[in-house]
Amino acid sequence: MVTQAIYNQPSFYPRFGLPESRSLNPSLMLAPQFDPVALQLGPVAIHWYGLMYLVAFVQVILLGRWCIAHRPWTGWNARMLDDVLFYGVLGVILGGRLGYVLFYKPGDYLAHPLDIFKVWEGGMSFHGGFLGVIIAMALFAHRYKLRWLAVTDFIAPLVPLGLAAGRLGNFINGELWGRTTNLPWGMIFPQAGDGIARHPSQLYELAGEGLLLFVILWLYSAKPRPAGAVSGVFLIGYGSLRFLVEFTREPDSFLGLLQFGLSMGQWLSLPMIVAGLVMLRWSLRRA
Repeated sequence: MVTQAIYNQPSFYPRFGLPESRSLNPSLMLAPQFDPVALQLGPVAIHWYGLMYLVAFVQVILLGRWCIAHRPWTGWNARMLDDVLFYGVLGVILGGRLGYVLFYKPGDYLAHPLDIFKVWEGGMSFHGGFLGVIIAMALFAHRYKLRWLAVTDFIAPLVPLGLAAGRLGNFINGELWGRTTNLPWGMIFPQAGDGIARHPSQLYELAGEGLLLFVILWLYSAKPRPAGAVSGVFLIGYGSLRFLVEFTREPDSFLGLLQFGLSMGQWLSLPMIVAGLVMLRWSLRRA
């Protein structure tokens, strides 16, 4: 049972006609509390978030093999899929970590450079991982003498369910919680340490950037499209959905909101939307 409390603090909710303060209802949901270790094998601890990465990579293989069998126009085979996954894993991990270092805490890591390697302490950036994957796909395309856009068009529909797994991992860990809310599905995240009801923004991202984006891309890529079209839809879709969900997600405490009241995630998503629109228009005009 949550102790009843009253809080007053500024938020963006008045824009939507919601009050800035309210009495906390004792019946509010407490976010499920999981042991961060999913499986203990002697001295080896397998964490939920690491397990979600594994789920993400496995589903890429499964969906990729389905596409190879049922979408022959892609020209892919099983060996290519295995190789691109290797490149993708390196891009996600290296890009995600370096992106977090450069986008979110450059000063801290400049002062303590060895902390960059302490990945077990957390700190991964989607946008950094995205840039890492772009570079990895370019290297893969060069090796196989493929058009870069042919590679990204094949990979794009395989990504959203992996993103959904990652957001589920965030929810299980009780991290990246949302801003305060008085909506009936607001949750108390004990990790936030304030006993205030918040948006379960991890689940919003799971539903939007994960499930909804997967359906959109899967249906759009179900027949041959001009080179770059599927990639463009991915950029527009992810950038737009992430931008919107960020209005409900608590900004990083060490950054807060930036220019025009936007979060870092929103500023990093805007170039994705613009690039996606340009790419899709270019692709369709060349068709």
